[in-house]
Amino acid sequence: MRRDWVFLTYHLPREPSAPRLALWRAVRRLGALQLGDGLVALPHTARNLEHLQWLAADIVERNGTATVWHARTDTRREHDAHVAAMQAAIDAEYRTVIENAEALAGPGEPADGRRAVRRLRAELRRIGLRDHFDAPSGPLARAAVDRLAHAVEDSPV
Repeated sequence: MRRDWVFLTYHLPREPSAPRLALWRAVRRLGALQLGDGLVALPHTARNLEHLQWLAADIVERNGTATVWHARTDTRREHDAHVAAMQAAIDAEYRTVIENAEALAGPGEPADGRRAVRRLRAELRRIGLRDHFDAPSGPLARAAVDRLAHAVEDSPV
């Protein structure tokens, strides 16, 4: 079981707000766990460490302060709580994909269906980059998109 994490602590000036918004989007794209104001965490991997180091450098460039830490949780309970929080967020995104795929599985234009399948597969790839702990709904979402793809392929042109 992995108990190592990489943390980014940071502070950015409130004005201008664009750097704060850009940072928030970048942190969200990575699937980081927001532990507090100015504190985010990711499971420790070389990739995640590099991403947070890049973000820290960008924060400092924008007149903020940032530090990247490599640490280990003290207890398994703390680690499991972080993992559960990350999985819950990703599961919600996968459930949205499932709902969209099921809604689109009804009758419609095949071209629209093919476009929807491409869009949902791209969304699955984006979510997968943030799915650090194999959220339970991941396989269900992929299966729902596959069912939609087969329904679109089988529909008359």
